Amino acid sequence: MSDIIQLLPDHVANQIAAGEVVQRPASIVKELLENAIDAGASKIELIIRDAGKNLIQVVDDGKGMSETDARMAFERHATSKIKGTEDIFKIVTKGFRGEALASIAAVSQVELRTKQNDAKIGTNIYIEGGVFQFQDPIQTADGSNFLVKNLFYNVPARRKFLKNNNVEFRHVIDEFQRVALAHENLEFSLFHDDEAVFRLRKGSQMQRIVDVFGRKLQPQLIPIKEDIIWCKLHGFVAKPEGAKKSRGEQFLFVNGRYFRSPYFNKAVQEAFEGLLLPGYVPTFFLYLEMDPEKIDVNIHPQKTEVKFEDEHLIFALLRSTIKRSLGIYNVSPSLDFDKDPEMDAMMNRPFPSKGNGSGGVIKMPEIIVDKDYNPFIEERNVRPEEIQNLTEMYHQNITAEPSKINLFEDEDFDEDLMRLPNGYWLFNKGDVTLMLDLGRMHRLIVSENNKSAKKPNLNPNSHTLLFSLEYHMNEIEKNKYNSFKKFLPELGFDMKIAHESVLRIDALPEGLKETQAMKFLENLFEILEYKTEEEFMQFYLNQWNKMHSKSRFDFIYKKDAEQVIKDFTALGFPEFLPDGKRCFYEVPFNDFKNKF
Repeated sequence: MSDIIQLLPDHVANQIAAGEVVQRPASIVKELLENAIDAGASKIELIIRDAGKNLIQVVDDGKGMSETDARMAFERHATSKIKGTEDIFKIVTKGFRGEALASIAAVSQVELRTKQNDAKIGTNIYIEGGVFQFQDPIQTADGSNFLVKNLFYNVPARRKFLKNNNVEFRHVIDEFQRVALAHENLEFSLFHDDEAVFRLRKGSQMQRIVDVFGRKLQPQLIPIKEDIIWCKLHGFVAKPEGAKKSRGEQFLFVNGRYFRSPYFNKAVQEAFEGLLLPGYVPTFFLYLEMDPEKIDVNIHPQKTEVKFEDEHLIFALLRSTIKRSLGIYNVSPSLDFDKDPEMDAMMNRPFPSKGNGSGGVIKMPEIIVDKDYNPFIEERNVRPEEIQNLTEMYHQNITAEPSKINLFEDEDFDEDLMRLPNGYWLFNKGDVTLMLDLGRMHRLIVSENNKSAKKPNLNPNSHTLLFSLEYHMNEIEKNKYNSFKKFLPELGFDMKIAHESVLRIDALPEGLKETQAMKFLENLFEILEYKTEEEFMQFYLNQWNKMHSKSRFDFIYKKDAEQVIKDFTALGFPEFLPDGKRCFYEVPFNDFKNKF
């Protein structure tokens, strides 16, 4: 039998290796921005075309590279950042320039123009599909200018799996924001198809957050700060009203590097316990600073996961510090804002090291609570015959046949409807008893009422506001607004950009309250770009329906429940919403008999 194992050609091996680093345009954005930071840049520009599919350009004013270094940077296993194995475990820079550039060059056309500050002339290099084409001297500005063109042009199977421009550009913005939020002392700009999306000045962390996400977030931010021997924690969390149902503004950084951690997200969530509605997640921007030897950043190809030597202590630090800050700013009750001396002693002891015996497991004190104690019930002796009577009455009720009064022949609902404490309603429909979610039923009713209309079922008349409303937009929202502003007048809106990033609202369509306007606009800004009028109108209609739909907790009185049931019956009493969510559930009374 002939031999079957062979060495891959270099260009094939490079393309395979590139798959670990270059997954989409945003992957290249991350690597090039981090390289510019490592090069000591104070000003960085990111220029994108077609969401990065055709061009990703990063221009920085860093220290640049020599002629030899510029060529070596594109070789595999070439780096200026580590010299020995031990360096891997104390990394303070962002990435390995050679490794990233070799992978990027393998799946695109790359041009580099670079010049050192003290050099008279710079270097121009061009590489296509991992194959070196030429290197020439060039007159260029100090720093580096990377141009990555036609991503995956030589790997069409990879290119066709890229998402549409809206999705890919959303990923680009995510990476840009993560880098910009971690380096508020640098100036960043982002241009997409010749339109300025971000122009971020140097400033404080607060200024950077506000510049990225808009001035409306500033009043909600609460500072977080804790400085102990082995770790520094600082940043901001938003008040409960800044929480969202989708995971949006949740940022964790360690030593200036963004990372993901569901475990630490849980610590923040627990700090907000009792303050958020079900399904909502808090907004936060948290920065950790600690010894690089206590963390490992190389467990993920994109370095978005970080391994900590003792993550349980950091979990406790996050939860307790945030909880204390919420108390100080009167967001949650706090009995004493002064730290316990014993807690200080624990936090200021050296970071425990594994295996040397100097550490030790830190146990939180246990609190024993009698869960059965009720201060409102007086102790008394209960006679056995009383227990027997109560038991018999209970079994008679649970086994009784449900009421069979026909709702649609008898208008007396008293025997057919009952509200449960969790907001659901019990309803006898024929021979069965149903548990109803009136909120979902109402949502479907509102949706069906507007379904046949090409435009939302609104009165085109506007009501002029006595006092104009102001909506502070960030740069992303300004671009979104420009994409759909032409549709707004015919819908009853009168609004325009008054100055800088302030959107002034002078009139609203009939049916939209002033108190709903800001939330409604935030919903419209959820989508990055509307390509067609139909696409915008469909999303607008969905948001209008949501805004005018009620939740199950809004239905308290029987007369309101009756009306929803009648309207829902006119639709045929469908069991499911279009998204598959259930509107009602049949109560299995027969199953209850087996529970006793």
